[in-house]
Amino acid sequence: MNVLIVHAHPEPQSFCTAMQDLAIATLSDAGHVVQCSDLYAMNWNPVAAATDFAERSDPDYLVYALEQRHAHERDALAADITAELDKLLWADLLILNFPLYWCSLPAMLKGWIDRVLVSGACYGGRRFYDRGGLAGKRALLSFTLGAQPHNMFADESAVHGELELMLRPVLRGTLAYAGLSVLPPFAAYHVPCIDDAARAQVLAEYREHLLNLDRLEPLAMPSLADFDRYLQPLNHEVPA
Repeated sequence: MNVLIVHAHPEPQSFCTAMQDLAIATLSDAGHVVQCSDLYAMNWNPVAAATDFAERSDPDYLVYALEQRHAHERDALAADITAELDKLLWADLLILNFPLYWCSLPAMLKGWIDRVLVSGACYGGRRFYDRGGLAGKRALLSFTLGAQPHNMFADESAVHGELELMLRPVLRGTLAYAGLSVLPPFAAYHVPCIDDAARAQVLAEYREHLLNLDRLEPLAMPSLADFDRYLQPLNHEVPA
Protein backbone atom coordinates (compact mmCIF):
# COMPACT_ATOMS: atom_id res chain seq x y z
CA MET A 1 0.00 0.00 0.00
CA ASN A 2 1.18 3.52 -0.80
CA VAL A 3 0.63 5.97 2.06
CA LEU A 4 0.81 9.76 2.04
CA ILE A 5 0.98 11.49 5.42
CA VAL A 6 0.30 15.21 5.36
CA HIS A 7 1.59 16.63 8.64
CA ALA A 8 0.76 20.13 9.85
CA HIS A 9 2.32 21.10 13.17
CA PRO A 10 4.79 23.97 13.66
CA GLU A 11 6.75 22.28 16.49
CA PRO A 12 9.07 19.36 15.59
CA GLN A 13 9.10 18.19 19.24
CA SER A 14 5.31 18.10 19.56
CA PHE A 15 3.26 15.01 20.41
CA CYS A 16 1.56 15.46 17.05
CA THR A 17 4.96 15.09 15.38
CA ALA A 18 5.57 11.98 17.50
CA MET A 19 2.35 10.57 16.01
CA GLN A 20 3.64 11.30 12.53
CA ASP A 21 6.94 9.56 13.29
CA LEU A 22 5.10 6.57 14.76
CA ALA A 23 2.90 6.28 11.66
CA ILE A 24 5.92 6.38 9.33
CA ALA A 25 7.72 3.67 11.33
CA THR A 26 4.67 1.46 11.89
CA LEU A 27 3.47 1.49 8.30
CA SER A 28 6.97 1.13 6.85
CA ASP A 29 7.69 -1.83 9.14
CA ALA A 30 4.43 -3.41 7.96
CA GLY A 31 5.73 -3.31 4.38
CA HIS A 32 3.95 -0.22 3.11
CA VAL A 33 5.58 2.60 1.13
CA VAL A 34 5.25 5.92 2.96
CA GLN A 35 5.76 9.50 1.83
CA CYS A 36 5.33 12.45 4.18
CA SER A 37 4.59 16.06 3.39
CA ASP A 38 5.63 18.05 6.48
CA LEU A 39 3.97 21.32 5.56
CA TYR A 40 5.80 23.59 8.00
CA ALA A 41 9.17 22.04 7.19
CA MET A 42 8.38 22.48 3.49
CA ASN A 43 7.37 26.13 4.08
CA TRP A 44 4.18 25.24 2.24
CA ASN A 45 2.22 28.16 0.82
CA PRO A 46 -1.40 27.72 1.97
CA VAL A 47 -2.85 30.66 0.03
CA ALA A 48 -4.89 29.89 -3.07
CA ALA A 49 -4.21 32.65 -5.61
CA ALA A 50 -4.03 33.49 -9.29
CA THR A 51 -0.29 32.77 -9.21
CA ASP A 52 -1.16 29.06 -8.89
CA PHE A 53 -1.75 28.99 -12.65
CA ALA A 54 0.78 29.47 -15.42
CA GLU A 55 -2.08 30.28 -17.79
CA ARG A 56 -5.70 31.28 -17.25
CA SER A 57 -8.93 30.57 -19.07
CA ASP A 58 -10.19 33.98 -17.92
CA PRO A 59 -7.38 36.41 -17.06
CA ASP A 60 -9.87 39.10 -16.02
CA TYR A 61 -11.89 37.29 -13.32
CA LEU A 62 -10.61 34.52 -11.06
CA VAL A 63 -12.90 31.54 -10.41
CA TYR A 64 -10.38 29.35 -8.63
CA ALA A 65 -11.97 25.92 -9.22
CA LEU A 66 -12.51 26.60 -12.93
CA GLU A 67 -8.92 27.76 -13.30
CA GLN A 68 -7.76 24.64 -11.47
CA ARG A 69 -9.52 22.49 -14.02
CA HIS A 70 -8.16 24.51 -16.94
CA ALA A 71 -4.60 24.43 -15.59
CA HIS A 72 -4.77 20.72 -14.76
CA GLU A 73 -5.79 19.92 -18.33
CA ARG A 74 -2.87 21.96 -19.69
CA ASP A 75 -0.17 21.05 -17.15
CA ALA A 76 -0.18 24.67 -16.03
CA LEU A 77 -0.51 24.24 -12.26
CA ALA A 78 2.16 25.70 -9.98
CA ALA A 79 5.03 23.29 -9.37
CA ASP A 80 4.33 22.88 -5.64
CA ILE A 81 0.70 21.95 -6.33
CA THR A 82 1.69 19.47 -9.04
CA ALA A 83 4.19 17.78 -6.72
CA GLU A 84 1.58 17.32 -3.97
CA LEU A 85 -1.15 16.24 -6.38
CA ASP A 86 1.19 13.59 -7.80
CA LYS A 87 1.72 12.24 -4.26
CA LEU A 88 -2.02 12.24 -3.60
CA LEU A 89 -2.84 10.37 -6.81
CA TRP A 90 -0.03 7.89 -6.03
CA ALA A 91 -1.35 7.13 -2.55
CA ASP A 92 -3.80 4.40 -1.60
CA LEU A 93 -4.19 5.92 1.87
CA LEU A 94 -4.10 9.59 2.85
CA ILE A 95 -3.42 10.44 6.52
CA LEU A 96 -3.95 14.02 7.66
CA ASN A 97 -2.00 14.52 10.91
CA PHE A 98 -2.57 17.78 12.79
CA PRO A 99 -3.51 19.56 16.02
CA LEU A 100 -7.17 20.47 16.26
CA TYR A 101 -7.53 24.26 16.06
CA TRP A 102 -10.91 25.82 16.86
CA CYS A 103 -12.69 22.50 16.22
CA SER A 104 -11.18 22.28 12.76
CA LEU A 105 -8.00 22.05 10.69
CA PRO A 106 -5.04 24.41 11.04
CA ALA A 107 -4.93 27.05 8.29
CA MET A 108 -1.76 25.46 6.89
CA LEU A 109 -3.55 22.15 6.29
CA LYS A 110 -6.73 23.80 5.04
CA GLY A 111 -4.57 25.61 2.49
CA TRP A 112 -3.09 22.28 1.34
CA ILE A 113 -6.62 21.01 0.74
CA ASP A 114 -7.67 24.21 -1.05
CA ARG A 115 -4.74 24.06 -3.46
CA VAL A 116 -4.13 20.31 -3.91
CA LEU A 117 -7.63 18.86 -4.18
CA VAL A 118 -7.72 20.09 -7.73
CA SER A 119 -10.96 20.38 -9.66
CA GLY A 120 -10.81 18.10 -12.67
CA ALA A 121 -8.51 15.66 -10.87
CA CYS A 122 -10.15 15.09 -7.49
CA TYR A 123 -13.73 16.17 -8.17
CA GLY A 124 -15.85 18.08 -10.65
CA GLY A 125 -19.16 17.81 -12.49
CA ARG A 126 -20.83 14.65 -11.23
CA ARG A 127 -17.56 13.27 -9.87
CA PHE A 128 -18.22 13.50 -6.15
CA TYR A 129 -18.83 11.19 -3.20
CA ASP A 130 -18.59 7.57 -4.38
CA ARG A 131 -17.98 8.81 -7.93
CA GLY A 132 -15.31 11.32 -6.93
CA GLY A 133 -11.91 11.50 -8.54
CA LEU A 134 -10.26 9.84 -5.50
CA ALA A 135 -12.67 6.89 -5.34
CA GLY A 136 -10.92 3.66 -4.37
CA LYS A 137 -8.57 5.42 -1.96
CA ARG A 138 -8.93 5.75 1.81
CA ALA A 139 -8.39 8.61 4.23
CA LEU A 140 -7.72 8.89 7.95
CA LEU A 141 -7.60 11.86 10.31
CA SER A 142 -5.10 11.62 13.19
CA PHE A 143 -4.99 14.62 15.49
CA THR A 144 -4.22 15.96 18.93
CA LEU A 145 -6.44 18.13 21.10
CA GLY A 146 -6.50 19.51 24.60
CA ALA A 147 -10.00 18.40 25.56
CA GLN A 148 -10.95 15.27 27.48
CA PRO A 149 -13.34 12.84 25.76
CA HIS A 150 -15.73 12.10 28.62
CA ASN A 151 -16.90 15.68 29.18
CA MET A 152 -16.36 17.20 25.73
CA PHE A 153 -17.33 14.69 23.04
CA ALA A 154 -19.07 11.78 24.77
CA ASP A 155 -22.40 12.25 22.94
CA GLU A 156 -24.79 14.94 21.74
CA SER A 157 -25.30 16.15 25.31
CA ALA A 158 -21.58 16.92 25.79
CA VAL A 159 -20.44 20.52 25.63
CA HIS A 160 -18.96 20.16 22.12
CA GLY A 161 -21.34 17.46 20.92
CA GLU A 162 -20.23 14.40 18.97
CA LEU A 163 -16.71 14.50 17.57
CA GLU A 164 -17.59 13.13 14.13
CA LEU A 165 -20.39 15.68 13.77
CA MET A 166 -17.98 18.48 14.65
CA LEU A 167 -15.56 17.16 11.99
CA ARG A 168 -18.24 16.69 9.35
CA PRO A 169 -16.97 19.50 7.05
CA VAL A 170 -13.68 17.68 6.54
CA LEU A 171 -14.85 14.06 6.92
CA ARG A 172 -17.85 14.38 4.60
CA GLY A 173 -17.65 17.74 2.88
CA THR A 174 -14.01 17.32 1.85
CA LEU A 175 -12.62 13.78 2.00
CA ALA A 176 -15.77 11.82 1.18
CA TYR A 177 -16.84 14.45 -1.36
CA ALA A 178 -13.66 13.83 -3.32
CA GLY A 179 -14.40 10.09 -3.36
CA LEU A 180 -12.23 8.90 -0.48
CA SER A 181 -13.43 6.12 1.78
CA VAL A 182 -13.15 7.73 5.23
CA LEU A 183 -11.91 5.61 8.12
CA PRO A 184 -12.80 6.35 11.76
CA PRO A 185 -10.49 9.14 12.99
CA PHE A 186 -7.92 8.73 15.73
CA ALA A 187 -8.01 11.45 18.38
CA ALA A 188 -5.22 11.91 20.94
CA TYR A 189 -7.09 13.60 23.80
CA HIS A 190 -5.82 15.94 26.51
CA VAL A 191 -2.17 15.63 25.43
CA PRO A 192 -0.97 18.94 26.94
CA CYS A 193 -1.98 17.73 30.41
CA ILE A 194 -1.07 14.02 30.56
CA ASP A 195 2.19 12.47 31.73
CA ASP A 196 4.73 10.49 29.72
CA ALA A 197 3.20 7.14 30.61
CA ALA A 198 -0.21 8.27 29.38
CA ARG A 199 1.34 9.63 26.19
CA ALA A 200 3.07 6.31 25.59
CA GLN A 201 -0.29 4.59 25.97
CA VAL A 202 -1.86 6.92 23.40
CA LEU A 203 0.94 6.11 20.95
CA ALA A 204 0.43 2.39 21.57
CA GLU A 205 -3.28 2.80 20.82
CA TYR A 206 -2.49 4.73 17.64
CA ARG A 207 -0.11 1.99 16.54
CA GLU A 208 -2.89 -0.58 16.96
CA HIS A 209 -5.25 1.67 15.00
CA LEU A 210 -2.75 1.78 12.13
CA LEU A 211 -2.13 -1.97 12.20
CA ASN A 212 -5.85 -2.66 12.00
CA LEU A 213 -6.80 -0.32 9.16
CA ASP A 214 -8.19 -3.17 7.07
CA ARG A 215 -10.53 -4.13 9.91
CA LEU A 216 -11.95 -0.63 10.39
CA GLU A 217 -15.41 -0.02 8.99
CA PRO A 218 -15.45 3.19 6.91
CA LEU A 219 -17.84 5.91 8.01
CA ALA A 220 -21.23 5.91 6.26
CA MET A 221 -21.27 8.46 3.45
CA PRO A 222 -23.69 9.32 0.62
CA SER A 223 -23.87 7.31 -2.57
CA LEU A 224 -25.03 9.09 -5.70
CA ALA A 225 -27.05 6.01 -6.59
CA ASP A 226 -29.43 7.08 -3.80
CA PHE A 227 -29.94 10.52 -5.33
CA ASP A 228 -31.44 10.13 -8.80
CA ARG A 229 -31.57 13.87 -9.50
CA TYR A 230 -27.77 14.02 -9.55
CA LEU A 231 -27.58 11.31 -12.20
CA GLN A 232 -29.86 13.06 -14.71
CA PRO A 233 -28.28 15.03 -17.59
CA LEU A 234 -28.11 18.78 -17.10
CA ASN A 235 -30.25 20.84 -19.47
CA HIS A 236 -27.29 21.63 -21.74
CA GLU A 237 -25.95 18.06 -21.79
CA VAL A 238 -26.79 15.31 -24.22
CA PRO A 239 -27.33 11.89 -22.59
CA ALA A 240 -24.63 9.33 -23.38
